[in-house]
Parts: sequence; structure tokens; C-alpha cells
Amino acid sequence: MKTLFRFSILLTLLPLSSCGGSGDDSGGDPPIPSPMAAQLIVPANNELCMEGQIISQDQSQVTFQWEPAQYADSYTLLLKNLQSGSESSHATENTEVSLDLERGAAYSWQLISRAAGSTETASSPSWRFYNAGPPVANYAPFPPYGPEPSMGTALDAGSLDLQWESSDLDGDALSHSVYLGTEDPPTTLLGETQGQQLSATVLANTVYYWRVICTDAAGNATASEVFQFRTNP
Repeated sequence: MKTLFRFSILLTLLPLSSCGGSGDDSGGDPPIPSPMAAQLIVPANNELCMEGQIISQDQSQVTFQWEPAQYADSYTLLLKNLQSGSESSHATENTEVSLDLERGAAYSWQLISRAAGSTETASSPSWRFYNAGPPVANYAPFPPYGPEPSMGTALDAGSLDLQWESSDLDGDALSHSVYLGTEDPPTTLLGETQGQQLSATVLANTVYYWRVICTDAAGNATASEVFQFRTNP
């Protein structure tokens, strides 16, 4: 009888567990989805932007618009004046932003999508456009872009192909003068071509700079920024 009594006491003192498990909820908060890249709308790629509101002879206000990106709650617009090389960034939680731009200048723009609580970002393609200015008979080409080798690439010495992209609002045939050297900016003419690549021979353990000047049928010319790569020892 005493044994039964002690057993009853032990049962009373044992902790009761809930049905279906230990009750330890270790699931935590669900992970935050990575934001997706935004789809750009306007200004359109490789087009003349006519929608700007003229502010003065030299400036107009242009509205940039894009589709909402999935899982993104804010954006950073990266803007670059392709002729002066000046860059700026503009943060917003909206899907449009209005900026005062130089009239008659070529620009590129790109969006970085962000999500609160996440370190992940997503980048849209980079689009180029001309901000309309006073009427002209013929527009200069866009500055050449998309270099290969890309900026900062390390390559082996020997023969290589320099490649780039170029475009023109008027659809003119384009010619390209390519400069390559060890000085910045390069002043040695490597060659001229109507294509978008040119072969070069480079030495080992050297930093090279190169740029492309693009000329249209009307004689309008624009220069790329200075690109750079190095060769291995």
C-alpha cells in the first residue's frame, strides 16, 4: 500500500507535456524574399525623350517610371550623364521620380530594388536615352558602352579583341576610332573600324587604358569613357 502511495506522488510531480510534441517552437520568422529586378518603362531605351517639361533653355524635368518589382519596397535610381560622366543616385519608395536634366544630353539610368530587412538587391538593365533639347538636324551617336574586356579585368599577354556596343538615334552608319595605351587617357590610335571590335597585342604585367570615339555620317562624334584592364605577369 505504501508503494502505491509513493508511485502516485511521483506521477503528480512529473511535468505534463502537451499533446503532439515538446511545445518547443523553434521555427522563427520566415525568411524575407529577395527583391526582384524592376521593369523599366520610360524614358525608353535608345530613344529620344520628348516628354520632359521644359524649365529653362538648358534644363527640363523628366519623369522616370517603372513597374513595381516583386518583393521590393524601395528603389535607388542610378543616373549618369554619358557626356560629362557625372553620376547621381536617388532613393524612393515610389515607382516614379522626376529629375531636372540637361537638355540635349545623353543619359543612362538603372534601378536597384531593395527590400526592408534584407541585404539582397536586384539590378535592372541599364537604359540609354537622349533628353530632347532645341531641334537639331542630326543627333550625335550614344557614347560607346559595354566594353569587353570589362573594367578591371586581368588577362594574359598576347592577342585579344577589344569589343564594345554603339548606337545612333538617326540610324546612321557609324565608324569607330579606337585608342589604346598605358597612359590615361590613351592617345595612341590603335585603328579604325565600322564594326564593334578591333584586335590588339598587349604585353605582360601592364595596365592598359582604352577608349572608343564613335562618329556618324553627319560628322557628329562622341567618346566613350576610358576603359581599363591589366595583364598578368
